[in-house]
Amino acid sequence: MCVEYCPVLYPDAFNQEISQNKAVHVYFSQAVPLITYIDESCLYLKDKKCGICETVCQAGAIDFTQTEEKVEVKVGAIVLTPGFEPFDPKALAEYRYGEFANVITSMDYERVMCATGPYQGEILRGSDLKHPRRIAWLQCVGSRQVREGANSYCSAVCCTYTQKQVILTKEHDADVACTVFHNDIRAYGKDFERYYGRAEGLDDVRFIRSYASIVREDPETKNVTVRYSTPDDGVKEEEFDLVVLSVGLNPPDEVQGLAAKFGIELGEHGFSKAVPSNPVATTRPGVFVSGAFQGPTDIPDSVYSASAAGAQCGELLDHRRGKLATERRYPLEKDVTADPLRIGVFVCHCGANIGRIVGVPSVVEYVRTLPNVVFADEQLFSCATNSAKDITEVVKRENLNRVIVAACSPRTLEPLFRDTLREAGLNQYYLEMANIREHCSWVHAKEKDAATQKAKDIIRMAVARAAHLEPLQEFDLPVDKAALVVGGGVAGMTTAVRIAEQGHEVYLVEKERDLGGMARRLHTTLEGLDVQAFLKDLMRRVYQHPLVHVITGATITGVYGYVGNFRTRVESRGRVREIKHGIAVIATGAEEYRPTEYLYGEDERVMTHLEVEQAVARGDDRVLGARSVVMIQCVGCRQEDRNYCSRVCCSQAVKNALRLKENDPDTDVYILFRDMRTYGFREDAYREAAGKDVKFIRYEPEARPAVEAAGGSLRVVVRDPILGQDLAIDADLVSLAAAVVPGGDNQRVSQLFQVGLGPDGFFKEAHVKLRPVEFGTDGVFLCGAAQYPKHLPETISHANGAAGRAVALLSNDTVVASGSVCEVDEDKCVACGECVSACSYGAVELRETGTGRRAGVNPVLCKGDGLCNAVCPTGAISLKHFTDEEFISQIDAVLAEVG
Repeated sequence: MCVEYCPVLYPDAFNQEISQNKAVHVYFSQAVPLITYIDESCLYLKDKKCGICETVCQAGAIDFTQTEEKVEVKVGAIVLTPGFEPFDPKALAEYRYGEFANVITSMDYERVMCATGPYQGEILRGSDLKHPRRIAWLQCVGSRQVREGANSYCSAVCCTYTQKQVILTKEHDADVACTVFHNDIRAYGKDFERYYGRAEGLDDVRFIRSYASIVREDPETKNVTVRYSTPDDGVKEEEFDLVVLSVGLNPPDEVQGLAAKFGIELGEHGFSKAVPSNPVATTRPGVFVSGAFQGPTDIPDSVYSASAAGAQCGELLDHRRGKLATERRYPLEKDVTADPLRIGVFVCHCGANIGRIVGVPSVVEYVRTLPNVVFADEQLFSCATNSAKDITEVVKRENLNRVIVAACSPRTLEPLFRDTLREAGLNQYYLEMANIREHCSWVHAKEKDAATQKAKDIIRMAVARAAHLEPLQEFDLPVDKAALVVGGGVAGMTTAVRIAEQGHEVYLVEKERDLGGMARRLHTTLEGLDVQAFLKDLMRRVYQHPLVHVITGATITGVYGYVGNFRTRVESRGRVREIKHGIAVIATGAEEYRPTEYLYGEDERVMTHLEVEQAVARGDDRVLGARSVVMIQCVGCRQEDRNYCSRVCCSQAVKNALRLKENDPDTDVYILFRDMRTYGFREDAYREAAGKDVKFIRYEPEARPAVEAAGGSLRVVVRDPILGQDLAIDADLVSLAAAVVPGGDNQRVSQLFQVGLGPDGFFKEAHVKLRPVEFGTDGVFLCGAAQYPKHLPETISHANGAAGRAVALLSNDTVVASGSVCEVDEDKCVACGECVSACSYGAVELRETGTGRRAGVNPVLCKGDGLCNAVCPTGAISLKHFTDEEFISQIDAVLAEVG
């Protein structure tokens, strides 16, 4: 309500056009559903004594009488997460930001596209509020530039967020022509390459490899002219309606003061100084960092680094675990099964996300006419603390026994609203959510009348279903406090040590005879870590820890049970043992592709980057004595059968090149690449290599290099797209950036643990942003290169994150199992066994009963996916909370209106 009643109108960020922005803002987050803050435009803060928001706030959350105070808090560990600041392009005058009306930043453009932004989600330009037909994005603004006012490092996220903006722009208006001026496209993350391909493949979308500059503004149309160059046409100029500057990431403001307060050191770029062997650590023990304060970082990396920091705090504070927590108590649940139906409906505006498209007041009036609905009202944000409290109070006051929240996806906020029902003494399964955001307003933004009618239809169906909802009971399962870690590389060993340090027994299972994994073939990192010394110390910690049990040369032959109570059968050296454990972590790593191209395996002078690193480490004269070395990137990946980037290869090539130059500055080193993906601070090493006369030559995928034996040397022929002609290089050594490929056992491991694989064969996490170290299968976690190729520091952080999530589960005595599980009507069952075959979790089995052989469901194993229900030919199996009766009532409700 504070946002709705705020009277402030003020110039927005887009060229002083007046918008409906307010002094009071509400933001959504996963941790805290809604946070309200008041900015400097507030009239009260300017001594004009408005205070309307304080008056209308029902929760008493706004209090202008508060004064500044200092609070001393005693803690055992600190996590610093101050994030980053977007680069301000006003520092570079040539971008004309703040001068030309239609030059905006990527952050500005995010607000333009947002439903709660200045134009309510319409893409308009600030000069005349018209729809732009030609939009250009300029990459690397403030990044990858060694100059005053800019940053030398790569900001890591800009390429992909630009592709996202292009895709969303085309979804808003398919006729907009989009042009992206870029250097290298750094699509290095999981599924990023496919995302790039998706953006590039859209109609009227161009990706032009060129630095670009803003030349002038048309004084009448306010269009912006951009100058760039191409190999075919040379220097060109082109006019655009709108130019978006893809700005990079700066360290947070006042970072020097922050570092001084907490006694930590900063790196050369102003972010927290990195500790290569523990990326979330700082130079002061007990103080940790996560997210973008480590350096430019995307969302998945920020999330798992936060878990990693939490894990290490938990390790320090393990002796205090549970001593400050209080158990939450709910009122006694009422039995309303025999009561007449009293349905309450709460329709959410979701700010402008729903309310801008759907006529919420008319929907509420309509809902009040539906059968069994005794209460209906609208809310600005149903997930706000005060709104949730209102729902609880209304349930009590109106004696409601069914509740419908018409808002967003239940995947996001259903747990919150279920908890709201429990606070009112109502069974949580009496909640029904009607998704009128993702299923309605977001997909019908240009059809407001139709969207309003569809919202009515969706809620009418929800009301019909709610009439058939039944109370269900969840149940507690005991947790075995031990952990199983599958894979003995750096990821697996790091996870094992972190879990064991918090008092839990760990079984570390490795298929090879030795621990270490791929790290046994690495010797240094670009960050300067001595990998072999680090590996030796990590193995020592594993073998000496009394709670870590190492089983090498092992094969897992069977996995049984469920979250908190797994049993895994392991065979090792002729002995079979059964391990009982509460959680499992998959850390099986990845493998190096064995090339079949470029004479690899036919000529000993053709090696992989890993083989070259090993040869340099042991002082092999064949490598160290080479006068000319050619490195070929993207061997075995970024192609049709492996449509992904292996992430580590470009940095590996630069590292090897620098090592060869260090050995002999006169060695000629050539790196043949498609895009140099030395993201983040690795950009500095790329620049260092170029400064030491390492020659970088780009090639196109349709004109790959050719390697042939020519007399006493190898001849590499590559077409230079800038020169437009073939170059022939005589080399003593050819080094191939062999792709990182999924482990050969991934398919088998996925079947044993009932977890998913992605399209490239790597393990698939539950959610790439929200749950990057978890599987959809409860109690099973993943980390390291098993999830996707990673640099060593990233692997360590990912492993720490998995350990943190695992310990969060193991620290509980019980876990809660869902009440929405399948059940069998034995009178209808004919024991055909179709349900047994369909169940992926082994929850259904045929049992002997008093009336013969019948199917039975183990509710502990059941995940409620309903496959058995769908294949049952007699309808003997039903899924609680998703019954045929409930669905048929929804169908009848929508068809009745159509009829």
